[in-house]
Amino acid sequence: MKLFKRSSTAALAAFAVLALGSCDSGSDADSASASGPSVIVPGEPGEENHTLSAEDAARQRADDDSPNSADVSFARMMIEHHSQALEMTELVPDRAESAQIKSLAERISAAQKPEIEAMRGWLKTHGEKETGGGHDHASMPGMATEGQLSNLRAAEGKAFDQLFLTLMITHHEGAVTMATDVKAQGNNIQIEEMADDTIAQQTSEIDRMRDLP
Repeated sequence: MKLFKRSSTAALAAFAVLALGSCDSGSDADSASASGPSVIVPGEPGEENHTLSAEDAARQRADDDSPNSADVSFARMMIEHHSQALEMTELVPDRAESAQIKSLAERISAAQKPEIEAMRGWLKTHGEKETGGGHDHASMPGMATEGQLSNLRAAEGKAFDQLFLTLMITHHEGAVTMATDVKAQGNNIQIEEMADDTIAQQTSEIDRMRDLP
């Protein structure tokens, strides 16, 4: 009888240890899951990037949306990017044949002129110059080369319409790429909102252009 009690007590103790171990393991797993992967945060101009836990990054984002280098670069590059789109749309009235192309160009111009001014205003508000950062014109995604722009200026009628669509689709795709990148790397809420607008608007226009004959 005593032997039975001793065996039962030992079994219960072993079960308690296993149960506690299981609870601790689950707690650790939950903690690891909650913390998430680390996040690389771009530094200010001239500063190195640094790494934060997902929790700290979320807390920092909620408390401080100060612009970082990615935000400033996006605003500067999009001013230049949009300016080239306006340069292309200015050729449309005298060279395009399609009424749909002319209408599209008017919409692009009407949307991007205010966006350029908004980005200029944002840079001024945050004490940043419109130029800087050493960005190479040709390295921005979607930008037409000087040769392509020369070909567009020389084209007329249907040939112009087709080349305009080809270049503008590529141009819009580049803007979407830049906006997607700054959403992942930037810190400023206003820039993120601009990026969201760029993605929504230019994706819609890409679909519209692809449907044109």
